[in-house]
Amino acid sequence: MPALMTASPAPLEEATLVDDTDGTYLRQAIAWSRTARARGNRPFGAVVIGADGELLAEAYCNTTETGDCTGHAETNAVRQLSPIVGREALAQATLYSSAEPCVMCAGAIFWSGIRRVVFGIDAVRLRAFRGERAEQRDAALSCRDVFAASPHPIECIGPAMIEEARAPHVGFWKV
Repeated sequence: MPALMTASPAPLEEATLVDDTDGTYLRQAIAWSRTARARGNRPFGAVVIGADGELLAEAYCNTTETGDCTGHAETNAVRQLSPIVGREALAQATLYSSAEPCVMCAGAIFWSGIRRVVFGIDAVRLRAFRGERAEQRDAALSCRDVFAASPHPIECIGPAMIEEARAPHVGFWKV
């Protein structure tokens, strides 16, 4: 029987510097992650901002409150947008997420037509909080891999403002 191969952990990415505008909106997403935690949910938040700076959607992870395993912050934000914001406007919008979008959320972002994402803490650093508990693990696939498979470009900026984005996770996850 062949030996099992295990992937070595992905290297930590350096923090990306963001401008004041991106920093402002990323802080709003991080604030929603604190709201999620305060409500007993996993600490994730997202906001979507139009090209003109208009707030199009804001959401937090509500999986514990609703029992809906798809209630991630980014997916909840996309659900708010889909019926009311046109594809042309979404193509010009930016989704800000307190953490690197998971595979499901990256797929929702792709299908929405949003073409720019800025995120806080990356999945590799987040996995250090989640530990090895099966119910806390995620698919070890970067959102960048999902976005790279897109027929249209999706700009992905992050990790950014890592210390601020990681703060809501401190002491939350069971080890």
